[in-house]
Amino acid sequence: MDLRVFTEPQQGATYDTLLRVARASESLGYSAFFRSDHYLHMGSVSGLPGPTDAWITLAGLARETETIRLGTLMTAGTFRLPGVLAIEVAQVDAMSGGRVELGLGSGWYEEEHSAYGIPFPKEKFGRLEEQLAIVTGLWKTPVGDRFDFDGTFYQLKDSPALPKPAQERVPVLIGGHGAKRTPALAAQYADEFNIPFASVEDTATQFGRVRAAAEERGRPADSLVYSNALVACVGRTDAEVKRRAEVIGRDVDELKANGLAGSPAEVVERIAAFEAVGSQRMYLQMLDLDDLDQLELISAEVMPQLS
Repeated sequence: MDLRVFTEPQQGATYDTLLRVARASESLGYSAFFRSDHYLHMGSVSGLPGPTDAWITLAGLARETETIRLGTLMTAGTFRLPGVLAIEVAQVDAMSGGRVELGLGSGWYEEEHSAYGIPFPKEKFGRLEEQLAIVTGLWKTPVGDRFDFDGTFYQLKDSPALPKPAQERVPVLIGGHGAKRTPALAAQYADEFNIPFASVEDTATQFGRVRAAAEERGRPADSLVYSNALVACVGRTDAEVKRRAEVIGRDVDELKANGLAGSPAEVVERIAAFEAVGSQRMYLQMLDLDDLDQLELISAEVMPQLS
């Protein structure tokens, strides 16, 4: 079981805060630092000092970290044209020496689009399908060849399909709870399938759908990585767990039911339940970015107990 750190900077974080968390994650042995891609806070928090752009953040982190992988859960397809996104990701991959992963979703938070003047199209899933085809198609086009695409939403003509990422293949993550189109899209384009904030039972069901969709395409189901994203709230004592839950405005019992909460032993047992239904990777949603002690605790007392 691979543990990764997942942050939500729109809730309130500076670049310096994100850098501190990324460097701590790297030194503590987490395999990756991921962030959301949002321009507006959610809930009652102020979101101060304001949003940071996901790919500008990752470009900075690419130059200020050494080994940890970097990515998004998920880049909003509504924020960027696919040709521009392909350039951005390839450039950040080169800046990192080949440590970037692209999670790409359709975009869903209408209020942030209104707040910053970003069009919020009615047909988002069809656009996502074309975006995936374009981004991966541009990267796969041999140097010297040209890439053309004539879709419903996007048209590219005579593109040199440059630059190329440093990696031969940038891992692409697709996720969600959709029963039909999402598994089919993952089977076609994804290196990893992620289901966020789901129960063990729903995880098993969705992983089964993705595996079946892959096999229908003639692709080995095990050629994808299967992962979860869950909020983490871990403490050595009940009082420490309660204190950390209060800081992020959550109830301990609710977190234990829906996230990864409790003592290190409880969290290890909870992760094992997801592993039993096929999860290979866990993105730990860290909502208090000032609490590096929690990252240290998980690294010291949870990580060593995972297979």
